[in-house]
This record gives sequence, structure tokens and C-alpha cells, in this order.
Amino acid sequence: MDAWSELRQVGSRDDNASLPRSLVAEALGTVFLLIAIVGSGILGERLAAGNVALALLANALATGAALYALIVWLAPLSGAHLNPLVTLVMAIRGDIALRSAGFYVLTQLAGAVAGVAIADAMFDMPLYAFSSHLRSGPSQWLSEFLITFGLIGMVWTCSRLRPSALAGVVAAYIGGGFWFTATDFANPAVALARALTDTFSGIRPMDVPGFLAAELLGALTAVLLFRWLVPNTR
Repeated sequence: MDAWSELRQVGSRDDNASLPRSLVAEALGTVFLLIAIVGSGILGERLAAGNVALALLANALATGAALYALIVWLAPLSGAHLNPLVTLVMAIRGDIALRSAGFYVLTQLAGAVAGVAIADAMFDMPLYAFSSHLRSGPSQWLSEFLITFGLIGMVWTCSRLRPSALAGVVAAYIGGGFWFTATDFANPAVALARALTDTFSGIRPMDVPGFLAAELLGALTAVLLFRWLVPNTR
């Protein structure tokens, strides 16, 4: 039985025994994801000595590698959503109960915020500081729409047809997205948490709503298309 089939059973049962374990796994995953994103951004920028391309490469490689490891590690325990939009899609598809989905999203948000503080602490930065990194405008919103659309499309398709390939596909796509888009957040929990770090990977709080809207629109558009391309055959 693959991890996504296991998740489907856990989510549909919504029992008190399995849900807490799933939430702890989801929290751990989101904490480590933000540590990887923010921590590699800080260290990459310091070591790059002003070479932004080198810092971005370090950030992309570390994030992609960490994401792959986290999905392989935690998918059997929680599904390794690590993203409120993935949880939303799984709920729309009936793979997780709405009650469980709500707890997942809250856990992801809390884990993301905690991960930022831990990453900042490791590099002697203030635990939380509002970012001054400008990320706004139509080009950024379009990028965020597209990267999220692609992510949700891949999750929808691979979790149905090629679950064993999902971790590699998602990690490669997100890692590559650092270079072929202008943004590459594709995750509301990540966007909100990164507003709390004034480092390489930060985003100004005032720019977050535009990202959230683009991400949600991208996810819903992907659902509309891929529920037709890859219909539910259960």
C-alpha cells in the first residue's frame, strides 16, 4: 500500500488515534521545510559574497533536496502535505476528512512560523523580524499562479497514477522553480512565515496577500483541469 492510500484511510477514518500522530508528523515536516528554505537562504547569501545567483542556487538545491527527504520520510505518517493548498486539494478529492484538513492547515501554519524562528536562531538573527524584501507586481503574481498550478497538477496526477514518483517530481519542480519563475513560493504557510524573517528568503508582509490570492487561484484552476484529466476512479 502506498503512502497516499494510507493517508486516504487515515483521513477518512478521522479517528482520534491516528490524527494526532499525523499532525505531529505534519508539524515536523513544515518546521524542517522552513528551516531549509530560510537557513539555506541566510547561509547562501553570506557565503556568496554578493553573488546573488550563487546564493539562489544554494537556496534552490537545499530546498529541493530537503523537500524530497521530508516527503519520503513523512508521507507514510501524514501524507507529507506540508502545504495548506495540498491539504485543500486532498479534501476536495475526498482523500482526507474536512475536520482533519482543518487541523492539518493549522498545524502547517504553526510549524512554518516555528521553523522560521529556529532558522534565524541558528544564524544569530532575530527570531522574528518583518521582511523588507519587495515581492509584488503582476509578474510576481503570474509566477506564483503558474508555479502553484503546476505543483497541484503534479500532486493530483502523481498521487493517483505514480505515487512512487511523487517525492522526486515535487522536489525537482520546486527546486527548478527557483530559476524558471520569479517567485516559487506555491505554499500559503511558507508565504506567511517568510514575512517574519528579514533575510534572503523573506517577503514584505504587505506583499503576502497578493501571493496568497495567486496561489489559491492557481490551485483551484489546477483542480478544475486535472479532475477532468485524471478523474476519480475509486
